[in-house]
Amino acid sequence: MQLTIHQIDAFANELFKGNYAAVIPLESWLSDDLMLKIGAENNVSETAFTCQQDDGSFVIRWFSPLMEIDFCGHATLAAAYVLCEEHNVSKIRFIADAVGELIVNKNVDGSFAMTFPKQVPSEADNIPKELFNSLSIQPFKVLKNQQAYFVVYKNEQDVINLKTDSNLLKTLYPLDVVATAKSTEYDFISRYFWPASGGDEDYVTGSIHTGLAPYWAQQLGKTTLSAYQASSRGGHLLCEVGDTTVTLTGHAARYLKGTIYI
Repeated sequence: MQLTIHQIDAFANELFKGNYAAVIPLESWLSDDLMLKIGAENNVSETAFTCQQDDGSFVIRWFSPLMEIDFCGHATLAAAYVLCEEHNVSKIRFIADAVGELIVNKNVDGSFAMTFPKQVPSEADNIPKELFNSLSIQPFKVLKNQQAYFVVYKNEQDVINLKTDSNLLKTLYPLDVVATAKSTEYDFISRYFWPASGGDEDYVTGSIHTGLAPYWAQQLGKTTLSAYQASSRGGHLLCEVGDTTVTLTGHAARYLKGTIYI
């Protein structure tokens, strides 16, 4: 069996920036075990598998090197980049079990606008001591949603300087941790840590911005925000907050197209 594989740098308009994802369009589904093995072999933060349905939509599933992931924004952008190119369209409708319908539109400037359900964080109760012990700098506020703990800092330099203990963070599974603060150059910055699910630090995490953007929209009194994920590769996102959705816009760049032999 031969499968076509694409590797795309998402939330970047040049190579070696943003977050990389593998994309494998399928004609029919592989077994879960095989997709997990492919995700581990690829060893990028996520591998997205897509399969087109009779109505033209695409079911999408995401695998980290360790497990299947409920929701991944940057690999959705990467998949949209590939499918818009292959099918010569400017709109893709994805279906995912955990989050429902995901609409991606390709804009005239080549960027992609992805509309996702809001995942608003709320004040966290009964915060595990392991969370505080895992952080080299203590936050002034802790929130959480179904994906992660949000540790909020008053100074963006604290987010940049933050060091974490991955072994302690793993004990928080299934929740990951995102650190965030108001920014001078952007509206807000963040860093995302997920050692139990994929890796110590993710380069750019689209899904967490469905929680970050509504929080900062409320704090800053605006619905259109500029965000930067301050990882070693870095990535910029434009966020638009609606009543029930968050639209994330970013660019992508192709790194490779190849063949998997199984």
